[in-house]
Amino acid sequence: MERYNFIKQSITASKAAIAILALLSIILVLLASLTTALNAQTAERIGIGAFRLSNGNTIPDLPAFQRVTLIARPTPESNIRIEVWLPEENWNGRFLGTGNGGGGGNINYLNLIAGLKRGFAVANTDLGTSPDAHSVATYPERWKDFGYRATHEMTVAAKKIIEKYYHRSPEYSYFVGCSTGGQQALMEAQRFPEDYDGIIAGAPANNRTHLHISFLWNYVQTNKEPGRLFQSEQLSKLTAALLETNVGKDGGAPGDNFLTNPLAATSDCDCWDKILTKQQQEALKKIYTGPVNPITGENVYTSFPVGSENEESGLRMHQDFAGVRSLLYPFEWTFGTDYDFLSFDFNKDIEKMDAVLAPILNANNPDLEIFRERGGKLLMYTGTSDALVPFQDAVDYYERVIAAQGSVEKAQSFFRYFLVPGMSHCGGGPGVNDFGQHLSPNILQDEEHDILTALIHWVEKEKAPTKIIASAYIDGNPDKGVRMRRPLFPYPEFPHYKGGDPSMPDNYKPE
Repeated sequence: MERYNFIKQSITASKAAIAILALLSIILVLLASLTTALNAQTAERIGIGAFRLSNGNTIPDLPAFQRVTLIARPTPESNIRIEVWLPEENWNGRFLGTGNGGGGGNINYLNLIAGLKRGFAVANTDLGTSPDAHSVATYPERWKDFGYRATHEMTVAAKKIIEKYYHRSPEYSYFVGCSTGGQQALMEAQRFPEDYDGIIAGAPANNRTHLHISFLWNYVQTNKEPGRLFQSEQLSKLTAALLETNVGKDGGAPGDNFLTNPLAATSDCDCWDKILTKQQQEALKKIYTGPVNPITGENVYTSFPVGSENEESGLRMHQDFAGVRSLLYPFEWTFGTDYDFLSFDFNKDIEKMDAVLAPILNANNPDLEIFRERGGKLLMYTGTSDALVPFQDAVDYYERVIAAQGSVEKAQSFFRYFLVPGMSHCGGGPGVNDFGQHLSPNILQDEEHDILTALIHWVEKEKAPTKIIASAYIDGNPDKGVRMRRPLFPYPEFPHYKGGDPSMPDNYKPE
């Protein structure tokens, strides 16, 4: 038996060595075939359950895979880190590109892990902003990498590696991302429509420059003079009062503590005088209105979403410089690292920021015709309680796509948008918040409960999703069981409560 185990271990070790040599030869071919300068950092085989994160934590239950790390340099200034993970066995024949978050700067290993567990050859990039977005303020080429180039570089390199390793190209390529990952998703559909067959864009930060202007606007309104800051108890009471005013009139169930159709909601409430001082009311009115050019009166960005005031990413964060600071890097990129944020002029400085950054960061183009014509499919979602990237901006973008296509029906033939009742930024929140958007293992991986499976069936079986059922868990813990489920319907329809148990998805119809 000992001799048998020794032989078995020797064979396994030999296979690992052969796999690593094969990977190294693949990378050498890759380096010679691409026009972008690439440096191979590592090519290694990771055994079952043996992957260790930089913080020392070991990830259990991972299948064996080949890990390739690269640095792409499309310009001498660029430094784009890329990782590609290739399942050693049971590859599903598909490539999954995954998005990042915030200002990037790190590889998103959670997305790599989740994609690998589902059988994909999977890739991620740090977007070229390591160690963080503030650190690249004097490197304008890296702004372009962050905006669009890094994701495309990752995609091209990953497909080459996949082809060389498996001796065949992926049958289908998909991309999934939320927030900055949602911006990456829309940027791919707009700039590089040949890269992916199917794309999921969650809470897309695609109107990047004006989104970040809104962060500064909210901070200024609450901090420009004393007495405007909100207390936690006030925000809790305010949100509760606004929900009491609106819930049950927006299609949701009467007992909901979140909004279902926030387009039907109002911020008007006789509660203001009972909860807020006059100064706070003045600040809140400006926040609900959203950034406004003081000279032209033009709205620069959407309003703050009603019902999200007390969320983790709500007004407590927006009024706190420590919370907002990490989101202000576009101002440093435009005006310099020693910029005084409170000196921002909401008239002339907006034009300057847009002139410098909008062409490389914003993914606002509603013309998706090339993506549509080649058979591409796109799913987009936002939460109705998302205070970080408000749903209204995604609605506006989708409406412009409808206008460009000429009808809702034509737009929905390749692009469908879902608003998620009560979900906060990419997840969480008081409402339903899990429908597979994070490649969750907690839900049924079928076309009705899992958005990625729904996308795959749309691309590969031409079965368009007519609804997706989202879940919420007891105390937010999947191990404690499901608290409720709600159907999500393609915009412009919303779930409308018919009666019966409000936690059951069958008790809602599209309206």
